[in-house]
Amino acid sequence: MRYYVIAGEASGDLHASRLIRAIKQNDANASIRAWGGDLMENEGVALVKHYKDLAFMGFTEVLLNLRTILSNMKFCKKDMLEFKPDVVIFVDYPGFNIPMATFAKKNGFKTAYYISPQIWAWKEKRVHTIKKVVDKMMVILPFEKDFYKKWNYDVEYVGHPLIEIIDGFRDSSNVEKIKKEIGLIENKKVIALLPGSRIQEIKKKLPVMLEATREFPDLLFILAQATSLSDDLIKQYTKDYPNVRVIKNQTYELLSIADAALVTSGTATLETALFNVPEVVCYKGSPISYQIGKRLIKVPFIALVNLIMGKKVVQELIQDELTSMNIKKELQKILYQGPERESMIKDFNNLHSLLSAGGSASYKAAEVIKELVIE
Repeated sequence: MRYYVIAGEASGDLHASRLIRAIKQNDANASIRAWGGDLMENEGVALVKHYKDLAFMGFTEVLLNLRTILSNMKFCKKDMLEFKPDVVIFVDYPGFNIPMATFAKKNGFKTAYYISPQIWAWKEKRVHTIKKVVDKMMVILPFEKDFYKKWNYDVEYVGHPLIEIIDGFRDSSNVEKIKKEIGLIENKKVIALLPGSRIQEIKKKLPVMLEATREFPDLLFILAQATSLSDDLIKQYTKDYPNVRVIKNQTYELLSIADAALVTSGTATLETALFNVPEVVCYKGSPISYQIGKRLIKVPFIALVNLIMGKKVVQELIQDELTSMNIKKELQKILYQGPERESMIKDFNNLHSLLSAGGSASYKAAEVIKELVIE
């Protein structure tokens, strides 16, 4: 069978690469052409374009690169028609993938979508387009199945792909070895700092996180620096904080030894929970962006952990609530053994069970795609 896969950013490359591996186990003769990254290419696909040429974030950046985006879409359509796939598989990345799904469906190709756009948070009416152009939607968050059900659209809940990634890491890792590699010789509690990967996030949130470290001089704070951020930028912020260290490309290693964490919103909140690390979620944007977001986004929480569990499991310090004193207060509640820490870890265990229902997400998704192709 012939498969055309489109992923447009680093996380999509990761999850698509595992899906491709599972597809190949189901179909030894699979011919796969893809838009994505190095991980997908390592699985033996013919890579058309790298996601680094596709990833434009934010309204201004999209406008400035509109000509490139439209050119990429035009080329994708041409390439798809020439390849003539049995199924086109879209992985997240809705700004590009929904228009491409519309084109694919119009031209008679079967369409499968793995990892739903977060239309339950905003732009809910895009569900009408998705219903028309996506033959099979595979969702990774349990509440998404109910969301689509209210629109009379039957989707497949396959579990969350982070489960297999993190469980695999934890099963194969050695905590003592990691401590030695990171150079952790002090017998101190470790607090992970996960401030995000974008410069705007660093400017808004990191100074407040760092100021809170002064309240805990006996603890060691380790900042997980994203590869997208320069060393000079991070040094500029951390140089005056003696109990803060910085590591790169070792976020999971850090979470495997951390006693607690301060985490920006996004997937990192879920990753931290799946490592059973009690956390405080920190969010701060520009006043204008925050006020616009408040009016557009229709969900009760910003942390994925809270959204999935349908209740406040982790404390969210948002906008004006994000102060060093509030961080101190919330961190003290979860750092040492006590009811708040124990309750949070219990909820994290329940979260893991909820997201791992049905086994491996990528292999379950591959089965769904197989059934669609042979229909």
